[in-house]
Amino acid sequence: MVFNSLEFAVFLAIVFPLYLVLPRRGQNLMLLAASYVFYGMWDWRFLGLLIASTAIDFLCGLAIDREQREAHRRRWLWLSVAVNLSFLGFFKYFDFFAESLQRLLAALGIDAGLSTLGIYLPVGISFYTFQSMSYTIDVYRRQLPATRHPLDFALYVAFFPQLVAGPILRASYFMAQILSPRRVTMEGVSEGAWLIFFGLFKKVFIADNLAPIVERIYAAPGEFSGPHVIIGIYAFAWQIYCDFSGYSDIARGLGKIMGFDIRLNFNLPYFARDPTDFWNRWHISLSLWLRDYLFNPLGGNRRRTLRNLVITMGLGGLWHGAAWHFVAWGLFCGSVLVVYRLVQGERRVKDPSRRRLVTEMIINFNWFCLSLILFRVASLGDFGLAMRQIATDWAFTWPVVRDGLLVFAYALPLFVMELFMFRTGDHMAVWRLPGWARVLLYTAMYFAITLGGALYGPQFYYFQF
Repeated sequence: MVFNSLEFAVFLAIVFPLYLVLPRRGQNLMLLAASYVFYGMWDWRFLGLLIASTAIDFLCGLAIDREQREAHRRRWLWLSVAVNLSFLGFFKYFDFFAESLQRLLAALGIDAGLSTLGIYLPVGISFYTFQSMSYTIDVYRRQLPATRHPLDFALYVAFFPQLVAGPILRASYFMAQILSPRRVTMEGVSEGAWLIFFGLFKKVFIADNLAPIVERIYAAPGEFSGPHVIIGIYAFAWQIYCDFSGYSDIARGLGKIMGFDIRLNFNLPYFARDPTDFWNRWHISLSLWLRDYLFNPLGGNRRRTLRNLVITMGLGGLWHGAAWHFVAWGLFCGSVLVVYRLVQGERRVKDPSRRRLVTEMIINFNWFCLSLILFRVASLGDFGLAMRQIATDWAFTWPVVRDGLLVFAYALPLFVMELFMFRTGDHMAVWRLPGWARVLLYTAMYFAITLGGALYGPQFYYFQF
């Protein structure tokens, strides 16, 4: 069940009225049941995995909170971490490492007889394991007490708006909302409805219309000219941003109409000034997770900062997918951060001129777009083909011009709206427009979605992670 489907509209039409009439305890129980139904409709066989991960972390949290001896507290923490990483490692990475080891041994002339298992990846496992694991770590660090309410904790892990593609919620922030009464207000419903509508616009009109261009070019990058490959690079940059930030907007909107506050996950990242600023704006919940639970424990900025950056970003790349090109993408992004720190140091201008600011934004946008070649290709071999075409074949043809105009036409409306948000410093600036302006804009977006959108396009891109 995806957000841009008739099935989800029916699902929400049942869930929301029930939510309005139930007391808080009833709301939580109903939302938990609805979340399990929502997840089970993907594949009911993996519902047990979600419940098992939840139960183990709930019990480990209680044991850590109750135990006074540090060594025992640490054992319960490692049990939680080990179980979560074992689930994630087996389902997401077993085949990848088995195949990689087989190739390595074959190159050395050794036939190990290893075989892959063809394991199906449970949707959302990368998100909910990180979310659940962060809870036990925070309890161990004494940053929050363990909850004594197993069903409320289960709702924290399985909350359906953000279950399968984030944002990754922190228990220190979200559990308090689950345990407290929520107020459904007209302002919250209006704001949430705008976020849902905006997210659907990004997904259905922009991302899903760019997806065929991206798929065609990246399916065989060696068959397209260099300019055409570059068009594919920028098409994917807008596709993945609109797809993923669109999902986050819908998740935030669904939470908002029920009185929950889900924090911003994308803060206008294509207006970032530099690589550090970019990662503070892009997939913020993951960036903060990696900072707090990986980068800082490695030493953070206290010692070996550059090494820590590369390791953190490399593992962040591996989190995105079980393939070496994801690792290479993460290492490349880490290297960009290292180079920026070495070159820029403390010399960044705090209040740059408009020309300097625009220049920095353009440079930052382009390095990220180029990095996405490694993210999107099917293999490192395809990356080599794409780079070869960019370096050697500069034939301009009508298909190049056509696809370039399409990318520009689909990206321009969002760029204009986000430029307005950036200039006003307000993510809800469009929602705060005068009534007549909103009516005109909403009408244009509605027809863009219904008449120009890919209503039955691909599923959200991050579902595969």
